[in-house]
Amino acid sequence: MSITSDTQTFSSAPAFDAAVRPAGDADGFTTLDALESEAIHIFREVAGEFERPVILFSGGKDSTLLLHLALKAFWPAPLPFSLLHVDTGHNLPEIIEFRDEIVERHNLRLHVAKVEDYLEDGRLSERPDGIRNPLQTIPLLDGIAENRFDAVFGGARRDEERARAKERIFSLRNAFGQWDPKRQRPELWNLYNGKHAPGEHVRVFPLSNWTELDVWRYIAREQVLLAPLYYAHQREVYQRDGMWMTSGPWGGPRENETVETRTVRYRTVGDGSTTGAVLSEAVDNEMVLAEVAASRLTERGATRGDDRVSEAAMEDRKREGYF
Repeated sequence: MSITSDTQTFSSAPAFDAAVRPAGDADGFTTLDALESEAIHIFREVAGEFERPVILFSGGKDSTLLLHLALKAFWPAPLPFSLLHVDTGHNLPEIIEFRDEIVERHNLRLHVAKVEDYLEDGRLSERPDGIRNPLQTIPLLDGIAENRFDAVFGGARRDEERARAKERIFSLRNAFGQWDPKRQRPELWNLYNGKHAPGEHVRVFPLSNWTELDVWRYIAREQVLLAPLYYAHQREVYQRDGMWMTSGPWGGPRENETVETRTVRYRTVGDGSTTGAVLSEAVDNEMVLAEVAASRLTERGATRGDDRVSEAAMEDRKREGYF
């Protein structure tokens, strides 16, 4: 797969397209400019305050945007952070291919913590439902501890899910990687407190104040290249729980589920056993923007089965130490 294109590039110094800029104030400063400025400020703040930060990077749209902003924050200097991916072994192949090409393109260092390794040596066991997203917690925490990362950037946004809406931009985690809402600090006037005891670390969320629509507007403006499955393409899928699923190493359709060839795209990507596609004809950023603007469901609510396990599924995972 090539990640170069006549219309899209993944660049640390991208061109601006006035045609897709939302209206701004009299000086031309837009909401996207404000969000970009905030994110770049956060990256630079962490670089000055912590010793060993790392960016969680899966190749999905939010982590790709996160990396784009980080590259822009330090251009023309090289990125002062490495990347970390917790690989469930059930990722869609296009995402892994894209992840590896981006790492090679920008000469980045990637750490991969594999759930598969933990299953093979017995440190983890497969869940009865076959979903591996909840199994990411221990490999993630081990990867953080082994590499002594003290700040971990994530691409979470407050609009995605109710547990994430509670999150601070600097989220303190204890020595076990766990999240305690009572220990979170106020963040007044964009002042961030990264103080932590030995063994603790801080999760950092520069995209906290972005919405899905902001993300796609910025991707369109900056011409950020994404993995191709975020745009409409034909795929063999079957319907389950209101989502269009695809077969893979995680298994295939059940006896009463029929495989069809449909034109779909992914709004979010994750474990293939629980992440669905949506029917779509959106083949470019402008069409995706129109589609997202008309949607009344967040991407996680629409296509992530692991968040439907319970009303508090994401918050439970946060308390255990995952996101």
